[in-house]
Order: sequence, then structure tokens, then C-alpha cells
Amino acid sequence: MVRNIVILSGNSHPSLSESVCNMLGIPSGNRILSKFSVGETRCEIQDSVRGKDVFIIQSGGGSINDHLIELCIMISACKTGSAKRVTAVLPLFPYSRQPDLPYNKIGAPLSKPPTEVPKDKYTFESVPATPGPGIIKSASFNRETDLSRAMSKASLTNGNGSVNGLQRTNSENYINNNGHANANGNTNGSTNGSVNGDGHSAIYQTHSRAGSYTTHDYENPGLISTFQAKPGYKRWVAQAGTLVADLLTCAGADHVVALDLHDPQYQGFFDIPMDNLYGRPLLKRYIQQNIPDYKEAVIVSPDAGGAKRATAIADSLGMDFALIHKERRPTRITDRQNATMMLVGNVANRVCVIVDDLADTANTITRAAKLVRKEGATAVYALLTHGVLSGDAIARINASALDKVIVTNSVPQDEHKKLCPKLEVLDVAPIFAEAIRRIHHGESISVLFQYD
Repeated sequence: MVRNIVILSGNSHPSLSESVCNMLGIPSGNRILSKFSVGETRCEIQDSVRGKDVFIIQSGGGSINDHLIELCIMISACKTGSAKRVTAVLPLFPYSRQPDLPYNKIGAPLSKPPTEVPKDKYTFESVPATPGPGIIKSASFNRETDLSRAMSKASLTNGNGSVNGLQRTNSENYINNNGHANANGNTNGSTNGSVNGDGHSAIYQTHSRAGSYTTHDYENPGLISTFQAKPGYKRWVAQAGTLVADLLTCAGADHVVALDLHDPQYQGFFDIPMDNLYGRPLLKRYIQQNIPDYKEAVIVSPDAGGAKRATAIADSLGMDFALIHKERRPTRITDRQNATMMLVGNVANRVCVIVDDLADTANTITRAAKLVRKEGATAVYALLTHGVLSGDAIARINASALDKVIVTNSVPQDEHKKLCPKLEVLDVAPIFAEAIRRIHHGESISVLFQYD
């Protein structure tokens, strides 16, 4: 029995919260968490949290945006109720998969510049992003990498001369009342904004050659809607994981606990203590107890990003390791990016265990299973910490070469188990119950990190 502690459950995973409360020997906190008819979240904490240690369990599966707002409102409600400390327990951290470059169905953008750049078109590397009004654009250095060498070839002239063979136009020409403009842009003895000898004021006329604008020029908005980024252009996107960290902190969270972050660097985005628990002990225990002759099996990482995670399990169990390398190369015919999967390692006549941290559409693990089957694997298991399994993932797994898919209940798996006979679920409630107990009593939780 743990005293002076309150555990509240969100709407995302109430069964996990109930299991944690049963292991700690305390009842779950009473709260009202519903929606008004307009769709806004209603939250009311019915138990007293004054001076208490509050833990709010809310996972990131399902209606992720609703669950995130519910969590922030519950944290704020507890802080308003004078809670001593509020800890957000997130079995699946939301928005932790947002990369710094946008991915699409044909893969990631190329990091190298295009092979050929048309000479009559500007690129984002050739002109400033937002040129000021009246500033003449310089010629582009499409193929020059040395700036000094490129500048030495550029012949700069005054007036309406040419630069590198390109006729330069005046963006500011003074025109008198008769409609005649001088070649050097000056009127008869008049200055900018002054009145000439005939008593007529000078006016501006701004013009430029057609097609000389970049897509950042708002004077030609037609080009903005048809913008197509070059393969070498780095498109900046929002870091949603950083935003979630700031939201939780501003809502009033004093501590955050998560399980197997997809990107561990998100720990550094918090200004408050953040603990990342590991699901590897569960996966290791399953391999030792449920896979016959597991020493002869092979741990397979489905991509290069999960190699470190898979090798940690393989080294601790004394098993062999194989890696699937995914490479995207553009073809000259269609200029599209085709993903090629290559297996590094020997899996012939052996059991393969594919280890990954998360499966959303299950496309990666099903393609990996098909590849290792083609290379001669006798059986294929998939061990996953977070089985989100959205979209047509269940149908894809049922039709795949996978024999079994083992996931944890970091997100609800009841509906998935009914639809997928290959699915097995491991319980993570003991990990969170022990972490909550140790955090409440001020004990070290480093023992939970020791998965060797």
C-alpha cells in the first residue's frame, strides 16, 4: 500500500491504469473526463489532490490529439488543486516520430543537389530568399563551388550593363510627364521625389523581365502556388515533438515518464526531469522462454536506425545479428525514388527475430519478413514495443510471412487481438508500477534501465 499518492487515468488506456493501481494496492483516482456537445474536453478531479503526488497515465495511441489535450487539461487541473507534484506517464510518447525532413511515399528527399540545373531558371541557392525592393538580382552560380573563382568570372558594370551575359533591367526608372525615361534613370536635373524644371513631378515605374522572380517574390504570386522544391532544397518543418514537450511543461508537469522513445533525443527538449524506460527486458525474456534454441536464432534489424537497439539485445543474449539496409536511389527514366532492401548477414535455415520499437502501418516489418523468408529463414518473429497497427496493418500482418508478432500493451490491443491470430501481447504494467513506486519514494530507477 502506497500512501499519499493519486493515480489518474486518461481515456486512452484505462485498463493499463487499472493494472498499475492493482499492483500498487491503491484505488484509481475519481475524475470526470468527457466532452461537451461542441467537442471541448470537460475535466473535473473529484478526489482531493492537495499536497499529493499525482501520476496521470495517458498513452499516445488512438485519437492522439484529443488525448494530448486531455492530458494537458488534467495536469493543469491538478496544479490548480495544489498538487505537490504532477508526473505525466506516457507509455507511447505522442509526436515522437516527426522527422526534421518531410517523408513521403517515395522516400526521403535526396541530400545531394540535382545533376543538371537549367540555366534559364533560378534555384534557391542562387538568389536571396526575399530580395529587397529595388535590389538587382545577381547572376546565379549554378556549377561553381568556389565563390572567389565564381566572382572573378563575373564582370560587374554600372548603369544598365550586363552581368555575365545577362541583360540587367532597372527596377527603378524615373519617368517624366511626357512618358520618356533617361537611360541612366535620372530626369532633367531633378532628384528623387523632387519637381523638375517644367513643374512636373517625377514618378516611379518598377518593372522587370518575366520569369526573373523567385518563388518568394510576392509580386508574382502565380509562381508560389506551383512551387516544387528541388531535391537538394532543405524544407524546414515544425518539430512537433519539441512543441509537445513545451506544452506539457507549460501545463504544469513536474516529471515525465515514457517507454522506448522513438527518438531518444527528445529527452533533451524538456526543462523538467524526463525518464525513458526500456521494454527490452520483456522482449529478452520472451526470446529466452518462447523461442526454442534461441542461441541459434538471428536478431534482425529492419532498418539502420534500429541497429543499435537490436545489437544490444543480440549481444546480451549471445545471438547473431543481421541488418536490412534500405537504400533509395532515383532512376533517370522516371526520376522517382525506389527503395531497395538488402540483407546484410546470413539467415539461411535459421529462425529470425525482427526487433523494432514501433509498428504503425507494419509496412517495414512485413517487407523485412518477406526478404528474410526469401533468403531461407525457417521462421520469422517480430518483437515490437509499441504496436500502434493503424490503417490496414492488421490485414497486412495476416497476409505476411510473419509467424508471430509480439507487442506490448503500451497502447490498447484488445481489438487487435480479435482481428489478428498472430498477435501476442506482453504486459508493461509491472514496469510502470515499479517506476511510479520508486519515483514516489525518491528511490533510484536506474535498476529499470539495466536490461543486460
